[in-house]
Amino acid sequence: MNLSTRAIDPRTIKELLQLQMMNQLSLLTSGRSSASERSDHTDFASILNGLLADMDPASPQSAAGMSAGAGLVSGQALGPAMLSGLSAASAGALTRKLASAAKPSAYEPLIQEASRRFGVEPSIVKAVIHAESSFNANAVSGAGAKGLMQLMDATGQGLGVDNPFDPAQNIEGGTRYLSNLISKYGGSLGTALAAYNAGPTRLDRLGIQNDRDLAEKLHLLPAETQQYVRKVLALKEHYEA
Repeated sequence: MNLSTRAIDPRTIKELLQLQMMNQLSLLTSGRSSASERSDHTDFASILNGLLADMDPASPQSAAGMSAGAGLVSGQALGPAMLSGLSAASAGALTRKLASAAKPSAYEPLIQEASRRFGVEPSIVKAVIHAESSFNANAVSGAGAKGLMQLMDATGQGLGVDNPFDPAQNIEGGTRYLSNLISKYGGSLGTALAAYNAGPTRLDRLGIQNDRDLAEKLHLLPAETQQYVRKVLALKEHYEA
């Protein structure tokens, strides 16, 4: 990867340092990690260190200066890039890996209509569909979630979905549910995604009501949910590109 640090906003470098610290804290908190997680962390650190090494030491935004001011503040609200646990420098490689062979184009009109109707960005809807089913309208999970946005029967029925395998109904119901969750958590997208995966009841029990709370208590949620939030936020960036 050929990157010039002169073209990188200093705020991005600061965020990268914050992300590195978050990754380290996550590994220490969990006490264990998969081989893929350790590999991602190593790649991230390597890219970050290379960027910082190339920076002009005389600059006020040098590596030393950034390190001194990049500490994580307890309770700090997390933006999408921070929640994803991924650097801007490695985002391209990650999103290519996540994108795989999924093709949202067949459902583009349905996604655009549901997005407009319920006020949810199309990139978010696409990211959720990709993460949930890889755009397979006939997907069924081991827990019984069905269709593109993997709706449970009870949830789908409450959203007016009679046939969860009908793409139009599933996308409309799933987008409506996402919209409800985003509204419930005051526009905090990361929190809404966590609730979509783990259920709002679990978040409510932990006192998670926004992305600031999520940043503090993300480690209390199932590993699947932690990975889900990061994956969807990364995919959202991919579909915005």
